[in-house]
Amino acid sequence: MRLERLNYNKIKIFLTFDDLEDRGLTKEDLWKDSQKVHQLFRDMIDEASAELGFEVSGSLNVEVYALQAQGMVVIVTSTEQEELEEEFNDEYIEMQVTVDESKELFYVFESFDHLIDLAKRLQSFHIDGGAIYSHDQLFYLLLTEEDVNIRMEIDTMIALLSEYGTPSTMTTHRVEEYGNKLLDHHAMERLNKYFN
Repeated sequence: MRLERLNYNKIKIFLTFDDLEDRGLTKEDLWKDSQKVHQLFRDMIDEASAELGFEVSGSLNVEVYALQAQGMVVIVTSTEQEELEEEFNDEYIEMQVTVDESKELFYVFESFDHLIDLAKRLQSFHIDGGAIYSHDQLFYLLLTEEDVNIRMEIDTMIALLSEYGTPSTMTTHRVEEYGNKLLDHHAMERLNKYFN
């Protein structure tokens, strides 16, 4: 689990599927209102409080974005409301949870050469789409549903991507805003053309 403070009342938590598995949960469990899910959110808030000084007052808005291969991003916002202390005990936290799933694959690569090698491997699967960004001396590949060939299993695609890079914990929105777009479409096809 990786924590990041976004502002005074908002934090971002990145959970990998291994983090969920360690807690005996699956991605599908997050859609259910179970005791294990409540405990997961309580643990995340406790850890955020200890590591980041994130204080909960009032209710919490929790947005969960399930990513295709990487895991999930949880955005927690504390909405400050003055409540009468006798109404609620310390163990009670009101949460509004929104769950969304992303169909994109977003991977980070330490070297541009790794992207070139990946493009060569994907050529045989007729994967020619994607967009490439750079940010903080790293390279990012974004593949959407349209970029991934229907004939290729998603697990095979994830395995190939993981040979050359790692799932990004940074969101596409942040990289698009603060990074540089190197190739905006047909990135794999263009890499194969330029670096034949």
